[in-house]
Amino acid sequence: MNFIRHFSEIKLTDISHVGGKNASLGELYTGLASSGIAVPEGFALNADAYRYFLQENLLEEVISGFMAKLDVQTFYNLAEIGQSIRTCMLEATLPPALVSELLDAYRTLRQSVGANKTFAVRSSATAEDLPTASFAG
Repeated sequence: MNFIRHFSEIKLTDISHVGGKNASLGELYTGLASSGIAVPEGFALNADAYRYFLQENLLEEVISGFMAKLDVQTFYNLAEIGQSIRTCMLEATLPPALVSELLDAYRTLRQSVGANKTFAVRSSATAEDLPTASFAG
């Protein structure tokens, strides 16, 4: 499996695989290094990691079932449906293959930048901040 993409491997054309923030960070990392501007290395979990998480926890069918109950006329039950899906997601476990790749990438990053550094963790959806739509916040 390959769920990790390092910033050095990411371009703006990878938005559908790693999301907008990660694609931008990849562009900054590769584009500015040649100008002498240091952008810290990092990595992204790709969209395949998310799909794998859903698949391994059998959540695709569960989520579809909840969404089928959503009242799309008045959305009176939107909060309830959303809470039910969040609960299922939070009760799920990360598959061992995903955990292994994530820990390997983190260890590699720590070795390359030093153990005393701090790190930021950001979400980066594949359908946010598109040219035709933004879902920020």
